[in-house]
Amino acid sequence: MNFRLLAIAALAAPAMAFAQAPLPGKDEPAKAPAKPAAKSAAKPAAIATVNGVPVPQARADHLMQQQLQRGGADTEQMRSMVRDELVNREVLMQEAQRSGVAKQADVQTQLDMARQEIIVSAYLRDYARKHPVTDAEVQKEYDKAKAQHGDKEYRARHILVETEDQAKTLIAELKKGSKFDDLASKNSKDTGSAQRGGDLDWNVPATYDKQFSDAMVKLEKGKYTDTPVRTRFGFHIIQLDDVRPARFAALAEVKPRIQQMLVQTKIEELVKGLRAKAKIE
Repeated sequence: MNFRLLAIAALAAPAMAFAQAPLPGKDEPAKAPAKPAAKSAAKPAAIATVNGVPVPQARADHLMQQQLQRGGADTEQMRSMVRDELVNREVLMQEAQRSGVAKQADVQTQLDMARQEIIVSAYLRDYARKHPVTDAEVQKEYDKAKAQHGDKEYRARHILVETEDQAKTLIAELKKGSKFDDLASKNSKDTGSAQRGGDLDWNVPATYDKQFSDAMVKLEKGKYTDTPVRTRFGFHIIQLDDVRPARFAALAEVKPRIQQMLVQTKIEELVKGLRAKAKIE
């Protein structure tokens, strides 16, 4: 099961103000302490009430935060729209409760799933915050990818067929003077490249199966393989059109993507470890 790391919302808890009773004046006799009143929890701030039910300010704050993350502006118009939306939801919620729909089994299941998703997402955000990806980890992954990428790019074309005999027949036709792109267009079962005369565009060797790339890098420009090359896809005839130095993106360009990938890896390792310790029947 894959988990996506959600953006961390900045939630601000409203401060509570408490009034302090005035002290007796200098010449005013101190009064006997009154019987302490029963303590009552301070009511949360509300933006509206619907049929006597308060709509908490916290909901408006949360919805505003979502709008700001999506590029919205904190304006009176936006806050008014948020208030209207939350009032509409409360009106519908009350009617739904009266109708009994909230007690339906499928609704209860969806509520349970939503609750689980919210809690799991919050846990994963907290885990990612406590186990951040370091610059050293990013650099290591970048260096690894750069080494695998290689320092050259190759522009090749190929003809892919089912059998070795078919490949040998086409090689014989090439030796007689047939054009590679014509044979690829008519015979290759790789329909995508066949439309381009077998052209595979610019790629590094790691893009291809090892058998394919090993044969390709040994070719001189303009030459083709004179024996069929077998891979899991079938039999190939490969022609090398050109070679150039490979361009690899600078670390600054790809750092956010590497960080995201490493966070995902950490989460996958976390889930794997928890599953290994869990009793699953």
